[in-house]
Amino acid sequence: MLKFLSKVKIEFNALDPRIASCMEFLAQCNARKAKESNPACQVVVKRRTDDQPPQIAVTFVNGVEEVFDGTTTTAQSIRTMILDKGQHLETEQMFREAGEAWPVIIPEEELRQPAPGTKPRKAE
Repeated sequence: MLKFLSKVKIEFNALDPRIASCMEFLAQCNARKAKESNPACQVVVKRRTDDQPPQIAVTFVNGVEEVFDGTTTTAQSIRTMILDKGQHLETEQMFREAGEAWPVIIPEEELRQPAPGTKPRKAE
């Protein structure tokens, strides 16, 4: 998961009962496998004393930052989003390294062509 990120910032008040998601996500970030995937990823924990809701901010390797409300977003959904966006980043990088334009623009007429090995749909 961390291989797609350059920074993770988790902010919470330790006395806030709504910190479960933050603590679970922090545990995932501190897991050996996650750390080995990107040792350069900076994991920052900010302990607050105010009553602001817990929050998790992730910065992707391309500089895009996403901020999540730790009271309404589960650690698993954040992880899934990171992996999904990470796959997108890998695809983009693969196309750029191959000298292809990004994003890929598929001509309208090609979108209407049947895929090889499938039967064309009958007009209704």
